[in-house]
Amino acid sequence: MFKKLFGIKEEQVKTIQLLAPMTGKAVSLSSVPDPVFSEKMMGDGVAIEPSEGVVVSPVEGEILQVFPTKHAVGIRAKNGAELLIHIGLETVSLKGEGFETHVTQGDKVKEGDKLVTFDLSVISEKAKSTVTPVIITNTDQAAELKVLTEGNVEKGITPILEVTFE
Repeated sequence: MFKKLFGIKEEQVKTIQLLAPMTGKAVSLSSVPDPVFSEKMMGDGVAIEPSEGVVVSPVEGEILQVFPTKHAVGIRAKNGAELLIHIGLETVSLKGEGFETHVTQGDKVKEGDKLVTFDLSVISEKAKSTVTPVIITNTDQAAELKVLTEGNVEKGITPILEVTFE
């Protein structure tokens, strides 16, 4: 109420850092063996080759979508960035086998909250790849996107991307 009366406007978060949603090795999107991701058709970001089957939220935000096959989660961060964590390649065909979700659409999450657990051996055996793209799907609206790291990353700790929205 006072904000309206006195013209004080709430400061909008513009730049955020995304933490690694999983432990493993961060690699360039261009190395992902799927043109939808490597050619950035869905947006820009980074990919992670997981060393364990736990996915945590890389940002504070809201769950936009949990795919029925449990292989992907969409999140909107506080600055408006919309991100997709797509566990493995061609994992939709597993129809949820080996995946367990811990959130539902509309849930509020903080960095490090558990989103999905998965059986790395099932994904390794039955999917094309375990590499997990982490994509800003509305990259076209971003003022700036920076990849912060490649190599070993730890879930909920290592910053992997920085994205700015005006």
